[in-house]
Amino acid sequence: MKHPQRDTEQSTRKISRRTLVLGGAQLAFAGILALRMRHLQVEQADQYRLMAEENRINIRLIPPTRGLIFDNQGRSLAENEQNYRIVLVREDAGNVEEALARVARIVPLTSDEVERARKEIARRSPFVPVTVADRLTWADVAHVAVNAPALPGITPEVGLSRLYPMGEDFAHVIGYVGPVSDYDLSKLETPDPVLQIPRFQIGKTGVEAKMEDDLRGKAGNKRIEVNAVGRVIREIDRTEGKAGASLQLTVDAGLQNFMQARMAKESAAAVVMDTRNGDLLGIASAPSYDPNKFVRGISVPDYRALTENPYRPLANKTVQGAYPPGSTFKMVTALAALEAGVVSPEDTVWCPGYTEVGGRRFHCWRRGGHGSVALNQSLEQSCDVYFYEIAQRVGIDRIAETARHLGLGARHDLPMSAVTEGLMPDTAWKRENRGAEWVIGDTLNASIGQGFVLTSPLQLAVMTARLASGQAVLPRLIKSVNGLETPVGGGAPLPFAPHNLARIRKGMYSVSNHRRGTGYRSRIVSEDMLMAGKTGTSQVRNITAAERARGVFRNEDLPWHRRDHALFVCFAPYDAPRIAVSVVVEHGGGGSTAAAPIARDIALRALYGEMPPLAAYPSNQRWEAEQRLNALPLRTLQPPSPGRNRA
Repeated sequence: MKHPQRDTEQSTRKISRRTLVLGGAQLAFAGILALRMRHLQVEQADQYRLMAEENRINIRLIPPTRGLIFDNQGRSLAENEQNYRIVLVREDAGNVEEALARVARIVPLTSDEVERARKEIARRSPFVPVTVADRLTWADVAHVAVNAPALPGITPEVGLSRLYPMGEDFAHVIGYVGPVSDYDLSKLETPDPVLQIPRFQIGKTGVEAKMEDDLRGKAGNKRIEVNAVGRVIREIDRTEGKAGASLQLTVDAGLQNFMQARMAKESAAAVVMDTRNGDLLGIASAPSYDPNKFVRGISVPDYRALTENPYRPLANKTVQGAYPPGSTFKMVTALAALEAGVVSPEDTVWCPGYTEVGGRRFHCWRRGGHGSVALNQSLEQSCDVYFYEIAQRVGIDRIAETARHLGLGARHDLPMSAVTEGLMPDTAWKRENRGAEWVIGDTLNASIGQGFVLTSPLQLAVMTARLASGQAVLPRLIKSVNGLETPVGGGAPLPFAPHNLARIRKGMYSVSNHRRGTGYRSRIVSEDMLMAGKTGTSQVRNITAAERARGVFRNEDLPWHRRDHALFVCFAPYDAPRIAVSVVVEHGGGGSTAAAPIARDIALRALYGEMPPLAAYPSNQRWEAEQRLNALPLRTLQPPSPGRNRA
């Protein structure tokens, strides 16, 4: 049956309208899609290209090479050695536990190393490389490299680690480096990004810590391409960082080694200072420790052995230790009295063995007394009563002022840890700190270096250098930074009359060279190297009246920790001083028996620049000196290599 023509035309018009509507909609959709594609491909092309690059390009910091440290002859004291390690990037490695297990099947890992890696991975951002194992052998690294296809996110690297070739000799001076801790970061307002690198090493103590900014250098960076599973494909480019500055110290490695060896069996400290420019030629604290153990990660037993040792090997006694100076302080009291004009070199004081003030007896170290003594004899024989008397005349404030001019009671600016300022008390100090008025007994105690007075071996060396030179010399430890000389420590003339300083030096000469001098046995007999010194013994306990009545206990009869400290200071040569030396032996007993012999050996080593010649010792002591010197565990020093990079 045929449809009418009218129906056919109507149906055709309906189909055409639908076709137009559908075609229009399709055309509109295609137009919108085209515009969107143009927007993405043209207008936002740079943004999406960058996103694509970031998905396959990683930027990593390159740790800078830490600066080297040398002694004053160019011998290496702190250097860098190659360190093979394995690092893991969490976002590239996938399942961390599986990744660690795969590494452990190739490289032997202890449970402590695995646990430390887990904690480090949890603390760090997923894109930060974390060290899983370090100080590996080349064979271990090669095994990891061969298995790289099965170890996504795990990469072998070659880095640098700190090495101290002189070991214990410079532990207290140079200190050591260690991994950056949260505490280290908390002390910085704007931490260097390189500090975020896991196990990145920074200075923890000593010169390494105080000169950290110079030694660290500036980090570089590298761009690497990784595939979809995080495996490194290639390195695209790198920007090298700036190596840290090299430092040259004023200390002589040979002298330092001799000092450490000479004090090996003691709890002691010694400082050698150039009287002309303030250079510290030797600054040794005994016993010491091996800083390399801290760099590599010290074991619990090793650390416990250090902390439980009564001789305190971790403490730097040269600058941290604060001791009553004992009779080494008497030059200060004498100089203050001479400058104040309350005593002349010829004035005498009668010493019956004690002075009585306010119903209390202040005893001299010699129970029977010294009789009539003047300035020179009082220093030579270390008569306490003489200084009790002149201290009452001059007063503590003038004594304290003189002491400060000589470098006591002041913190000397050195790049070492915990440098003490000691304590030089006066009337104002006691009022402010003890809430009490100064009394005459305080003055008498202070006049012989007891009571409140505290000094460090460094300060005693500075005092001696100033007395010897007449200049306000300052200690210097850093000789140069990257070859640029630092200011020397020579100072202005001291505000004392030259003839008064000469009288103090003459008294010190008698100590070491007069038969009745307390340091006579430790004299130097070479005419061109004659030494001037002063012994000191400082009490660490009170001696009761009952003990004095029955006889004071000898030091050797007391427990070690209750024995007196032994001290000795000296300078040489007497006519043209070049060096000043201070020695403190903790609980060593008497300064003349424990500290003076050590100081003489050290002074001779510093003066001659080699093993002390036996001819410098009194003839009746040469055999003993030879046996003692030959038994020292000295290190064989390598000469600086030709063309070696020096500071």
